[in-house]
Amino acid sequence: MRPHLTRRRALLRAAAFGVGAAVPVLVLAYLVRSQASGLQSFDEQVVASATSFTREHPAVRDALLTWQSVFEPMWVNLAGTVVCVWVARRMPSRALWAFGTLMVTWGLTNLAKLAVGRARPVVEDALVDPPGASFPSGHATASAVAAVTLTVLLWPLLGRTGRVVVPVTGGLVVLVTCADRVMLGAHYPSDVLAGVLLGTAMAGASAIGYLGWSPRTDAASRADHVDAALTDPHPQEETA
Repeated sequence: MRPHLTRRRALLRAAAFGVGAAVPVLVLAYLVRSQASGLQSFDEQVVASATSFTREHPAVRDALLTWQSVFEPMWVNLAGTVVCVWVARRMPSRALWAFGTLMVTWGLTNLAKLAVGRARPVVEDALVDPPGASFPSGHATASAVAAVTLTVLLWPLLGRTGRVVVPVTGGLVVLVTCADRVMLGAHYPSDVLAGVLLGTAMAGASAIGYLGWSPRTDAASRADHVDAALTDPHPQEETA
């Protein structure tokens, strides 16, 4: 198949995935903006129950506050950038793609917060007082896009065990981050759900487009050649 046709199809698949994954986010945003009573009531009940549990368990509260600080979007994106710089020595185009995906998603999340303008949960005896709008959750979005993007970035470099450990660890980080935001009363459940969907949509669409657009000279092939060169102490000389 001609390269330009393959790339066109990849971009179409990426666009289709992005649009399909963005639909639930847009639906949630509409329900939030229209102040749908059912969603708001559910969100408020969950936050009230979750924060009540957290207040009754100081050890849980302290752990959640620490998690909140460690997994601030700024630190998540900084850590992702460090990984991209490390990978760039062997796979520059793939690292640049990953870095761009993280940064664009970070910016889009902040724009979405401004567009929806949802106020933070009002919690009696509040555990935290985070600034900014509530929808979507920046923590949830950053952890989700980082989990997917960095898994795709590192995939050619991972062995069999790594290809299990990295995505599972990323998924657990996302789940704990979502629980953290609700249990501290910083976000409603719909905020973190939208964040995960947005982060996954951005990373997934970007990955589909990049992997389809890039020729087979991308990371996996080049990494294999680099590995072979580094691990063979006595490379054979070419014969005339």
